[in-house]
Amino acid sequence: MALENYISYADSALSLLPPVMAIALAIITRKVLLSLGLGILSGVILLSDFSLGATVSDTFSRAIGLAWSDGALETWNLYTIGFLFTIGILMALVSVSGGTRAFGQWARKRIQNGRDAKLVTILLGTVIFIDDYFNALLVGNIARPVTDQYNVSREKLAYVIDSTSAPICVVAPISTWGAYIISLLGGIVAAHGLSESSALSVFVQMVPMNFYAIFALLLLLCVVFFNLDIGPMAAAERRAEEGQLWNSDKGLPAGEEIGLPESENGRVAHLIAPILMLVALVVGLMLYSGAQGLSATDQGFTLIGALENAAGAWSMFVAGLATILVTLGWLVAQGAARTDLLLAIRTGAKAMLPAVYILLMAWTIAGVISDIGTGQYLASLAEGNLPVAVVPALVFVLSAFAALSTGTSYGTFAIMLPIAASLAGALDSSLLLPSMAAVLAGGVFGDHCSPISDTTILSSTGSGCHHIDHVATQLPYALLAALIAIASYLVLGVTGSTVASLLCGLVVLALIAGVLNRRRSVSQQQPA
Repeated sequence: MALENYISYADSALSLLPPVMAIALAIITRKVLLSLGLGILSGVILLSDFSLGATVSDTFSRAIGLAWSDGALETWNLYTIGFLFTIGILMALVSVSGGTRAFGQWARKRIQNGRDAKLVTILLGTVIFIDDYFNALLVGNIARPVTDQYNVSREKLAYVIDSTSAPICVVAPISTWGAYIISLLGGIVAAHGLSESSALSVFVQMVPMNFYAIFALLLLLCVVFFNLDIGPMAAAERRAEEGQLWNSDKGLPAGEEIGLPESENGRVAHLIAPILMLVALVVGLMLYSGAQGLSATDQGFTLIGALENAAGAWSMFVAGLATILVTLGWLVAQGAARTDLLLAIRTGAKAMLPAVYILLMAWTIAGVISDIGTGQYLASLAEGNLPVAVVPALVFVLSAFAALSTGTSYGTFAIMLPIAASLAGALDSSLLLPSMAAVLAGGVFGDHCSPISDTTILSSTGSGCHHIDHVATQLPYALLAALIAIASYLVLGVTGSTVASLLCGLVVLALIAGVLNRRRSVSQQQPA
């Protein structure tokens, strides 16, 4: 069915049905694929005006469109799936080489407890900020042997990873996220007559106003330092203390390899060398592909420009494939059994299949949601006469709902940034930057809460955690960080002061941490 023949629901609350159904069913049933499938089906039925033939045809077309669309391969999708498989295979090879075991033993001598293991994970997530996909998968696989040594639950590891991927990328100009946002800001800056400021300058000025990213990171540090485990996370940590790092009743989580032989002669280099090679190749290929894109349009090379034009999925897939080939050659040269290497390849690829299935379904429902007009409907709620002081907070909430419903921060930014800028420009030009910063913050918050978000899916995959368990355990912390962000945006709307807003957020954070710490102390004093 052609797009122009779809029934439009951009002005109707019915546009919320597919994402709400998928998210609610995923949380209630804990069956992600079933929930996503029903969400997709409900959306296609609406778009097809309840025609059975059109529904079947469109569903089939969408499935094919994941790999082939408009007479060409969907290379971004294919390369992303390929990168997932390469990461699974690479980490299986590292496990067979004994590198994972050696790294765990090395880390145990230097890391004294679970808190230190989580702090190392935070550090890695902060340093590896070039791309959120890359961050989630790489940091998870590096940190997992260390956190496993100290019985840190996979849910806690996934929370740490997710809170140091998007929140770092969204405030880092030298990242794929930063480059994308700066490219969006370029048109907005020109449209609103901010000729004295570059898009990069505007982005940097917005960073201190991205309250969700800031306070999600600070809350994470409080959780790690003071063991502020609440709700489902507390239950997961208690289970992990008994040796069950994930919920074994649900089977193996995506990305987990069990039963692979591990060499007794493994060294830390068997883990570190492939990882360093992978990082170097990804960064190098991103800059190379970005430079090629700039050259094709007769633009001079700039770091931001190169990242904006980089072929990220291609870079990660090619880097992963090259690292696998080099690692295989290295292990064969060292006398590794070919049967073990073949087993590692099969097992590593198979371990990624659950994540691939979920990601394919998430992409499909994202297309349905885009066609049905969910983002436009949510954006339309921001229009009308509004009290000036509440505009940044309201934009934050609407952007969060958009990201939660659509499962994409990128799409939310594209829809909401121009609307927030126009709204602020019409009401009070001083709210332009705060409102756009609120869009970025709300997009990340919605992503953290959404079971159909690709970054959330990959965070659970990288940590070896069941996806819905990650969503459920992270949700209370995301809501707390959002509460702090809303309070800060209200202060910003009233005072116009970023400093006062940050101080307000710090006070609220301190109160929340104090209450949670007190509750933890009281519960520990109570008899079992």
